[in-house]
Amino acid sequence: MDFLKALQIQAKNPGVSTGKNWIKSTGSDISSFSPVDGQLIGTIKAADAASYEKTVQTAREAFAEWHLWPAPKRGEIVRQLGEELRKCKEPLGKLVSYEMGKSLQEGMGEVQEMIDICDFAVGLSRQLHGLTMHSERPGHRMYEQYHPLGVVGIISAFNFPVAVWSWNSMLAWVCGDVCIWKPSEKTPLCGIACQKIVERVFKKNNVPEGVSCLVTGGREVGEWMSNDTRVPLVSATGSTRMGKAVGAAVAARMGKSLLELGGNNAIIISQHADLQIAMVAATFGAVGTAGQRCTTTRRLIIHEKIYNKFKEKLVHAYKQLKIGNPLNEKNHVGPLIDQDAVKMYLGAIESCKAEGGKFLVEGGVLKGKGYESGCYVKPCIAEAKNHFSIVQHETFAPILYIMKYKTLEEAIALQNGVPQGLSSSIITNNLQEAETFLSHAGSDCGIANVNIGTSGAEIGGAFGGEKETGGGRESGSDAWKVYMRRQTNTINYTDKLPLAQGIRFDL
Repeated sequence: MDFLKALQIQAKNPGVSTGKNWIKSTGSDISSFSPVDGQLIGTIKAADAASYEKTVQTAREAFAEWHLWPAPKRGEIVRQLGEELRKCKEPLGKLVSYEMGKSLQEGMGEVQEMIDICDFAVGLSRQLHGLTMHSERPGHRMYEQYHPLGVVGIISAFNFPVAVWSWNSMLAWVCGDVCIWKPSEKTPLCGIACQKIVERVFKKNNVPEGVSCLVTGGREVGEWMSNDTRVPLVSATGSTRMGKAVGAAVAARMGKSLLELGGNNAIIISQHADLQIAMVAATFGAVGTAGQRCTTTRRLIIHEKIYNKFKEKLVHAYKQLKIGNPLNEKNHVGPLIDQDAVKMYLGAIESCKAEGGKFLVEGGVLKGKGYESGCYVKPCIAEAKNHFSIVQHETFAPILYIMKYKTLEEAIALQNGVPQGLSSSIITNNLQEAETFLSHAGSDCGIANVNIGTSGAEIGGAFGGEKETGGGRESGSDAWKVYMRRQTNTINYTDKLPLAQGIRFDL
């Protein structure tokens, strides 16, 4: 496949890099099989304890030099990286689609997100600002500034195998940090490809070895990073279960964690909604990336007056979905990531039925020509209650639960009545409803939208959620501050030392 050759992906690949050298490891082999056709794409040699140790030491040495580079100069490196990503957009987008299973349009879109965050970070490199405050003591000036933390650990998930890494690394780099990335063991080749792209840019600019490091591997590698006191910040994206383990380990050593965890996102569809907008938002939100987004729409909360009408439209829309090879742009839905995901999907369907759910569109695994990988499943719809245990749980698959409501207060209570708090939406042309949903009495999620769906986010806004979603924020706005430490400074420019609150201490 041409895109593998263009990205320098081989049948066998070392999986540990310091940004200049690929390090030998005695770690286990990780085989990457495409969920598209079940074919082996390549094999990676995972990190072992010795190669991990070498990587951390190299990163720490790099930080000593890198953080002294002026921020705009660091931004210039990121600008060049954005240009290189533009050149590699097509092959990298195809690799994302082939290794992860998302549609080609989404794969290309993910690389575009990388380009966009590069652009954002370049501007940010000239805007790392603090504040000035008036001192209560005469002849004093107070201000605050931000300094880089050091080594930033990044643990990313399979569903966005390249974009989430870039959200973290581009900001961390312009802030003066160095990064160690553990990509998902389910999509390691995407990590290899990105590292090789970075290496080309960094080599041309004499960036210190260790500013961009890669350590592939499974849970063990993530545990090394989470427990490593030399890594002051660990940014982890994945399940709530994983995030709780990472958060506990990092907190036990008084480190900082940025957690982007599970979502259980709902769209409230008002009686005042534009039903065409609602249909597009609900359908794409539920089946895009085969339901494997943290922002996937998992619940529809529909006003009782339009419930039956909208339900019929939704069932009709699902009949038009095309499921198949995601590299074919005519298909709407690709495969789940692997057989384990298929088992979870089937288990969730059985659990919903056992609790009393009624399926309007039945699920199941597709078989036959084009579905040889066994990872293609049918997007399905079930009438369910919000309190069902399976509805309270995030299942990374295209299963949509629908329910009705009478009042907006009831709808908001249903929306908020789950452990997760990532993304939310209301479709309404009623201004009072929209404003109530966005108020402190409305959605309790980190993202709340009006007349768009739950999935998708712009680079300029901070991305993240509350409750079991972890509370982290990445990407835009002032998310850069998490990669830095805040310092308050007071300067006395007089020949006396007046003390606060008028205290006297004469000697």
